[in-house]
Amino acid sequence: MTTDDLVLYTNPMSRGRIARWMLEESGQPYRTELLDYGDGMKAPAFLAINPMGKVPALVHGDAVVTEAAAICAYLAQTFPGAGLLPEDTPRARAAYHRWLFFAAGPLEAAVTAKSLGLLAPAERAQMVGYGNFDQTVETLVGAVSDAAPWIAGARFTAADVYVGSQIAWGLMFKSLPAHPAFVEYVERLQARPAWQRASALDDAAMPKQS
Repeated sequence: MTTDDLVLYTNPMSRGRIARWMLEESGQPYRTELLDYGDGMKAPAFLAINPMGKVPALVHGDAVVTEAAAICAYLAQTFPGAGLLPEDTPRARAAYHRWLFFAAGPLEAAVTAKSLGLLAPAERAQMVGYGNFDQTVETLVGAVSDAAPWIAGARFTAADVYVGSQIAWGLMFKSLPAHPAFVEYVERLQARPAWQRASALDDAAMPKQS
């Protein structure tokens, strides 16, 4: 396998940081194509890959995967030797899928809505997947508090990459409360060599301040 077999389209100030961390965890060689938020993401060549004109996007041969959570799940399944799938038990598989999709759905929707001042009013809470912000946060605190030590049990998985990234960003931008369970979980994640490598690569790719 060569670096041209896996190509990550990304920007260091985007959710592409999640995909890069997952690629570093997978141990597979890959090539990075950095796109800017202007012409780069809206250029016809990239729109042919992702019509949404957003990163990250992962090209694997003739296959295209977009959406950070999907990229995490795809890499875990495509390269099982990396050990990023849950243990083969109903309990572990259920936790893996549950929290991966919870973070990609209700959690991100709730955090984004709150940040934009667009949370659903209480009388419309049943219409949105997250219900209400406080309930979403409490549910996440429970999941992380029960992590043993990872979200799907004893084994670190792709779900930790995605859930952990959402929590780390929430703490950084203060869009999530600094609950001790969140802080401790993120500290465990950021001690991982793959997280440190990915962060160093993305930090080095950040635009230089003039």
